[in-house]
Amino acid sequence: MKYKISLFLLLIFVLNSCQNEDEKRRAENEKEVKKNEIIFNNINKAWTFIDEPINEAAEQKVSSWNEWRDFLKELGDKPRKTIGAFQKKSAAISKKALALNNNIPVEFNVPQIKSRISILITKVKMMDLFINLSTIPDKKVTFLIGEINKELVSLERQMDQVVVKSKIPKEEGEEDFLKMLDTTRAIPNSNTVPVQVQNINKKLPTVE
Repeated sequence: MKYKISLFLLLIFVLNSCQNEDEKRRAENEKEVKKNEIIFNNINKAWTFIDEPINEAAEQKVSSWNEWRDFLKELGDKPRKTIGAFQKKSAAISKKALALNNNIPVEFNVPQIKSRISILITKVKMMDLFINLSTIPDKKVTFLIGEINKELVSLERQMDQVVVKSKIPKEEGEEDFLKMLDTTRAIPNSNTVPVQVQNINKKLPTVE
C-alpha cells in the first residue's frame, strides 16, 4: 500500500515538473517572439533608402551606368512581412553595391568618386553582416541605414562637383602647363644645343 502511494506521489511530481517546464518553455518562446517582433518593426520602420538621384549628374548616369541604376533599383525594392525577407534583400543590396566598382564612367573614374564608392560599399557590407547575426542588433542596423543614405548623398554631390568642374573652360595655355607638370609625359628634347664648358684653367689677369 505504501509502495503504491509513493509511486502515485512520484507520478504527480513528475507530471507537475513537466508542466512547469512546458510553461517555462512557452514563456521563453513568447518572449523571443515579442523580441523578434520588436526587431522587425524597428528595421521595417527605418528601412527607407534614397533610391532616386538627387541631382542632374547622378540622374544622367542612371541611363548609361547600368551598375548604378541596378543599385538604386535594389534599394527601392523594400522587403515585406518577415525578417528573413530583409536579410535576403540586404544580401542583394550588398552584391549590387560591390558591382559599383565595375564600368565606372570615365568622368567619374577619379579618386574622389572611387573613395566614396568604397565607403558606401563598406557601410552596406556592415549592415548585411549585422542583420544576419543570430541575435540581430537592430539599433546598429537602423543606424547603418541612415549612414548609407548619407554616403549616397555624399557620392551624388561629388558626382555633381566633378561634372561642374569639367564644364569650367580652361585658360589659354593651362592644358600645356599641366602637361609640363606631369613628369611622366616629359620627353628629352633632342634639339637642345649643348652648352660648351669654358676652360677655367686660362691664365687670369693679374692686378698690380
